[in-house]
Amino acid sequence: MFRWDDDPELNITPLVDVMLVLMAILMVTAPTINFQEEITLPKGSKTQKLNNLKTLTVRMDKNHIVYFDKDKIPLDEFADFFVLKSSKFSKEDTVFIHADENLPYKDILELLGIIKELEFAKVSLVTQ
Repeated sequence: MFRWDDDPELNITPLVDVMLVLMAILMVTAPTINFQEEITLPKGSKTQKLNNLKTLTVRMDKNHIVYFDKDKIPLDEFADFFVLKSSKFSKEDTVFIHADENLPYKDILELLGIIKELEFAKVSLVTQ
């Protein structure tokens, strides 16, 4: 007479072997996969304008001239100029950066970096 085993054992060794092989294939092929996405940055969002904010406005044109109040400064001289001028303002004031859309992104980040180094907490890039 045939008896069934009351306590069957599950052999997961083949399952683990298959998973390790799949993981090795994925690890070898993943670094070679290249993706390229064409993106379009947004024009901005519609939000409500806040009133009674103390703000500073910094503008930069396509020729790398930075405008602050009534002053025109080349970008490479702006850091020293802004150190002197920023002492008159609170670090809690909001700084708005208006930059020409034809400027390279690294130039806008350089301007943003100068302002952030002086510990202004609220800095915004303005879009249209």
